[in-house]
Amino acid sequence: MPRTLESVDPQWAWKRFEPTNDQPWNRKGAAHLFRRAGFAATPEQLRNAVDSSPESVVQQLVQNRSETPEFIDEITALSAASLATGNPRRLAAWWLHRLLNTPDALREKVVLFWHGHFATGAEKVEDAQLMFAQNELFRTSGLGRFRELVQAVSRDPAMLIYLDSVTNRKAHPNENYAREVMELFCLGEGEYTEEDIRELARCFTGWEIRRDQFRFNKYQHDTGTKTILGEEGIESGEEGVDVVVNQPACPRFLCRKLFRFFVTDAEEPSDDLIQPLADELRANDLEIGPTVQRMLSSNLFFSELAYGRKIRSPIELSVGLLHSLEASTNIYTLEEGLRVLGQELFYPPNVKGWDGGRTWINSSTLLGRANLVRQVLDNEATRFGRGSLTDFCRANSWERGEQFVRGVVETLFAAEPSQSVQRDVATLVDNTSLDEERRRRDALHWLCSLPEFQLG
Repeated sequence: MPRTLESVDPQWAWKRFEPTNDQPWNRKGAAHLFRRAGFAATPEQLRNAVDSSPESVVQQLVQNRSETPEFIDEITALSAASLATGNPRRLAAWWLHRLLNTPDALREKVVLFWHGHFATGAEKVEDAQLMFAQNELFRTSGLGRFRELVQAVSRDPAMLIYLDSVTNRKAHPNENYAREVMELFCLGEGEYTEEDIRELARCFTGWEIRRDQFRFNKYQHDTGTKTILGEEGIESGEEGVDVVVNQPACPRFLCRKLFRFFVTDAEEPSDDLIQPLADELRANDLEIGPTVQRMLSSNLFFSELAYGRKIRSPIELSVGLLHSLEASTNIYTLEEGLRVLGQELFYPPNVKGWDGGRTWINSSTLLGRANLVRQVLDNEATRFGRGSLTDFCRANSWERGEQFVRGVVETLFAAEPSQSVQRDVATLVDNTSLDEERRRRDALHWLCSLPEFQLG
């Protein structure tokens, strides 16, 4: 088994994982998959997954279309109520509710990925309806063809406002969006020139908004031909996007970002490791779904090079905790806690989105994460299943201290706490001189404040 990404054979890395006696399909692997492909799993989901195969579980996650009519009605009513306020922060609470309750967790995880990739901030857009429309675009198109997604984002009113495309006129081209298409969205640094940016910006002249809808203003469009990345005779914005996404650098850039999001952000993958994924993505006409499925099914994904090798974002930490324990809480309290920790939905810090990785953790945010868990556990609105944490533990045979610790660690943790800590927590749970519900919540808070819990 390789110990670093540098020593990984790409051919081995992207082969489909086949369980063996040395590397079995078990609760550890299933919990890892659900953490990365969604927002963790309940004990029941883990039991069902282990009874199946990794291949079928991944396939179900990627191809899931299981949102029930009841869920759709509920989420539609909540979105309407949030939009009626005109407040994007109310919309953030709606999305948190969706993250916690969706039966299609991978799709929501992909929406979160694109929200960070095509980062758009409500503080500048100042329109909840436009932010909602962009969010829905990521939901309907996030696993489809990247070319079509970039074309749609280029016409998206929220993006047009955020990166100043609405001021892009033939007499005074605005280069902001063209620059980010190349640098942050499609190619990465070093794959284009300043002249390429200027020429692409000319392609987008006249792209504006009227009554909250995209409109092409032919009178403000530069009709001259442009040369972009060596391609001559380009005229329209659509043609400009096609030239950019057709570059060999595009699938490599995308696969590298997907790798950091789904596999590990602890090490940078080499070009040799990424290239097979990029080749497959290009062969699939830049369709994202098959590449995500390949990553989540691979030997590398189910190896020690990926287990616990990613720091949880505040959303992954809090939503994962609640989902694993079938818990619900006051969404507005949760949204406020996430804002304090630096991951407020619809308010990314800048056009680069959230840096992620080690930037999530410092002495202040580590304390803040523990405080958020405490706030959730102490909130009167927090329920576990249909009742208390004690009821949930009884239903899952987590009654005694040792059972409780083992159940929490197997379900919630990517890296196991020390045996001494586990024994101390088990002793707390078994201390009958304390209130049963209180000692379980205190024990859960203790475990979820550990450094190991920050790893996903």
